Amino acid sequence: MVTVGLLARMEAKPGRESDVQSFLEGALPLAQQEADTTAWFAVRQGSTFYIFDAFPDDSGRQAHLNGPIAAALMQQADDLLSQPPDIQQLDVLAAKLPG
Repeated sequence: MVTVGLLARMEAKPGRESDVQSFLEGALPLAQQEADTTAWFAVRQGSTFYIFDAFPDDSGRQAHLNGPIAAALMQQADDLLSQPPDIQQLDVLAAKLPG
C-alpha cells in the first residue's frame, strides 16, 4: 500500500533535453534499489520532465529525498535545468498497483 508520494517538475535548459532524459533513464536502477519506493515514473512532455514516485509512508519518502537520485539531481540542476526543480510532497488517495 502507498500513502504518500512526490511529484517533481523539471524544465530543461534549451538544448539540454536529451541530457535530462538520459539522466532520468539512468536513475531507474537507483530507484529499483530503494526498498520503500513502491512506484517510480519519469516522464517527458516537450522540454518539461516529471518524476512521480510513491511510498508506503513518510519515512520511505524522506529516505528517497535524502538518497542518491535527489542528490545527483540537485548536483546537476544548475547545468541541466532552467530553474530549480519543483518538488511537491503529496498524499496518495487511491492507487492501483501490480500484484
